[in-house]
Amino acid sequence: MDKIAKDVGDIHSRLLDHRPVITAEVRYFVREFEEKRGHRESRLLKNLNKVVPETNEQMLPTDLEGMLSDIVERLEAANHMAERVQQREIEAQQSTTLQGNMERLKDEWAEFLKEQQRLKEEVDEEHAKTVGQLSTQYSEKKNDLSKFSPL
Repeated sequence: MDKIAKDVGDIHSRLLDHRPVITAEVRYFVREFEEKRGHRESRLLKNLNKVVPETNEQMLPTDLEGMLSDIVERLEAANHMAERVQQREIEAQQSTTLQGNMERLKDEWAEFLKEQQRLKEEVDEEHAKTVGQLSTQYSEKKNDLSKFSPL
């Protein structure tokens, strides 16, 4: 029974007790980052801390007002160009509308002329009928007069 308890204890320690493995990993981690690297990261951070202000001084403009006035001028020029493009677009839209109106008016004018031609033909036809009737009537009157007149 003692052997079984010892075997169970060994199996338990190998399968479920992870303390030796974790301790070894912690030692490796500490040795890797503290001993081997020798505070390299802190030196790199100090160097970066020195380089960043120098870079800021070189990269940031010293004449901020001049730069702002230049930006304002560019923005005004861009705004002017945008207004011109918008004006051209409005003119093109109006031109398209005007052309559409002109086409519609031309169609209406052509329709009006056709209607006038039809009305003219009706009037001419009616006039021709009336002239024919009057001619017939007058020729009958003339015949009636010629019967009554002594010749």
